[in-house]
Amino acid sequence: MKIIAATGNAGKVREIKAILGDLGIEVISQKEAGIDIDVEETGTTFLENAFLKARAVYEISGLPAIADDSGLCVDALNGAPGVYSARYAGENATDADRIAKLLSELENIENRSAHFTSAVAFVISDTEEYSAEGHVFGHILRETNGEGGFGYDPIFYSDDLKKSFGTATAEEKNTVSHRYRALMGLKDILKEKL
Repeated sequence: MKIIAATGNAGKVREIKAILGDLGIEVISQKEAGIDIDVEETGTTFLENAFLKARAVYEISGLPAIADDSGLCVDALNGAPGVYSARYAGENATDADRIAKLLSELENIENRSAHFTSAVAFVISDTEEYSAEGHVFGHILRETNGEGGFGYDPIFYSDDLKKSFGTATAEEKNTVSHRYRALMGLKDILKEKL
């Protein structure tokens, strides 16, 4: 089965290929499929946004499509930045801008518990859709730690790894990441269905 990864992120495409490849699924990127769209994420949950992207690519291509939406949820901020993780400090903000905004909002807050969530949506046809979610738990550090990863990684301390995602290798992070866990959950579903 050939499926399209509804993303422009090459790292996500590699991760999807690595996890679903042994199911006999050939994963191609949106770009490889000649699809140049940027779906507006108007959902109020990660899963709604993932389905918006997967359905849009499926409707254009007629091929099964997979998409994810993910972000950081901080308990003391009632789950923010959440679905707005990428746009938290404004449309053209950098990772550093988003980190600075989050650290300033948590400046005098003791409870710094947080988690990353990833929701994966897989649309096979008009009547067949599957989804899974993954989470990784930890807390927000008081300052950046490490140069690795992207986004909020340098301020997220992983309970699993006992270090910040900013100091973890890509391999270490991928074994516990929210996207990895969501994709493995989806893989388990697809093993039964396909």
